[in-house]
Amino acid sequence: MAIRYICLQDFEELSALNEQSAEMLAQWLPGAPILTYEHFESYLTRFDGPANEGFVICLRDTDAIVGRVNVNNIIRGTHQSATIGYSAYASTTGRGYLTEGLELLVGHAFGDMRLHRLEANIQPSNSASLSLIKRVGFQREGFSPNFQFIAGAWRDHERWAITVEMT
Repeated sequence: MAIRYICLQDFEELSALNEQSAEMLAQWLPGAPILTYEHFESYLTRFDGPANEGFVICLRDTDAIVGRVNVNNIIRGTHQSATIGYSAYASTTGRGYLTEGLELLVGHAFGDMRLHRLEANIQPSNSASLSLIKRVGFQREGFSPNFQFIAGAWRDHERWAITVEMT
């Protein structure tokens, strides 16, 4: 498994993965999946500044994309923290790809990115994501009612975090 920065050349592969996974992802992610080139270009602009970094999780031998993870809302100074958002795809779930990919991302965030803390916010009914984040070493910190607008409603989320000391 490997992680690398997302790039414009990933459009076709990610578009196909998003299309085949649209129904699965709709209940967990805000907004519609990115399916057009223009939307993808616009999406990539969020990574132009210092506050967000976008990555894909790939198979090391083929470079095939099996997942995606963003490091969002990066705060420097005395916090050195960020929030992560991630997704698997219908054709790649259940194989441990995201577990290994998120472990690599945590190592990169605490190493090269020099972050101290990562947070993930997960809907309580998303048992697969809760199991994943536990496997990677995050600990539950709390509950945020009406945290994010997804699929037409404000959704509660559990707040999970990991710090460099926990790895």
